Amino acid sequence: MNGKATTIRTRLERGRSALGPALELVHTGRAPTRAVLTAELGVTRATAGAVAAELEALGLIQVDSRPGAAAGSQGRPSHRLAVNDSGPVVLAAQIHADGYRAALVGLGGRTVATAPGRKTVSADPAQVLGAVVDAGAQLLRDSGRRCVGAGLAVPSAVAEPEGTALNPLHLAWPAGSPVRDIFAEQVREAGIAGPAFAGNDVNLAALAEHRHGAGRGAQHLLCVATGHRGVGGALVVDGRLHTGSSGLALEVGHLTVNPDGRPCYCGGRGCLDVETDPLAFLTAAGLAPGPETSLLQQSRELLRGQYGDPAVRAACEELIDRLGLGLAGLVNILNPDRIVLGGLHRELLDADPERLRAVVADRSLWGRSGGVPILPCTLDHNSLVGAAELAWQPVLDDPLAALAASQGPA
Repeated sequence: MNGKATTIRTRLERGRSALGPALELVHTGRAPTRAVLTAELGVTRATAGAVAAELEALGLIQVDSRPGAAAGSQGRPSHRLAVNDSGPVVLAAQIHADGYRAALVGLGGRTVATAPGRKTVSADPAQVLGAVVDAGAQLLRDSGRRCVGAGLAVPSAVAEPEGTALNPLHLAWPAGSPVRDIFAEQVREAGIAGPAFAGNDVNLAALAEHRHGAGRGAQHLLCVATGHRGVGGALVVDGRLHTGSSGLALEVGHLTVNPDGRPCYCGGRGCLDVETDPLAFLTAAGLAPGPETSLLQQSRELLRGQYGDPAVRAACEELIDRLGLGLAGLVNILNPDRIVLGGLHRELLDADPERLRAVVADRSLWGRSGGVPILPCTLDHNSLVGAAELAWQPVLDDPLAALAASQGPA
């Protein structure tokens, strides 16, 4: 009897230790059926079934035990697995140079609700973060959904473990603002359950693209993107962000691509940050930015609507050549197996993909490096989705503990 009890307990422990890996597989779309889950986890069918059932009981996934067989298939079809569309959510918030936004995001990277974007960013971080949390709290009240955490994306390197925004260059915030602590305090004061996190916006965009977008399946994913101002980069290795020793890795915006170029906020000259961002594009096209819309939106509209204009085309080619030079240097150093581009860089890729790929190939040290796939990011608001990934990570690591810890008012 004791031996049987021990065996049962061992199976339960094995199954519970597989809850997190199983949830991550369903969350990222890599286990659409119980058969795939069984193979990916390396467990028995019975254990995989028990794991899926427990995740369903927790309200995190849905198990379809009566799927239709695909045409031409043989044998009994496997149970289908999907995230629970009515399950818990996290609060995701993003601050950028031209405004801020809040959203509720469920498992699978699915945006459940979004508050209208705001266009004014105060010089006081506490005021801005309080406003975006208030917007998120209203979304939660309106939805009636359970919240298990909150994540924040900011246009700055975020130092770890302090959670401070070291260089919010395009915001009027003081350098070293303790954004994570301020955000966490605002989340608590709003009565929102679960832990709060903060990270760099491009890091989080890369994480979102790796899990749910153009970066799926890459082992070494390089993401380079403009924000509304400036340029950032990130590297995802084997599913995890490479953040360096203190969260400050991949500050690619300060690679020099034009030694005689524009002065940069970092003190250098000709950095990617000021040579390939939306302001640089408008300036190269001979246009003064207007106050009515964001610089990124103005650049997109110009590129899409007036690409036939010689000045716009020349500006596009100038930025592509400088972006390609920067990407080639990163390829030589990092040897990624895929590159995804976001913000204005995605638009430049769409405008002239062959030119960009040729510049990268021409400047790469190894012949194969020039063949690295360069793809556009595919997720809307990917930094918001990435901020949600920060908040979902404790649940993916240990669903039982995270859900118990987040019990509280919604």
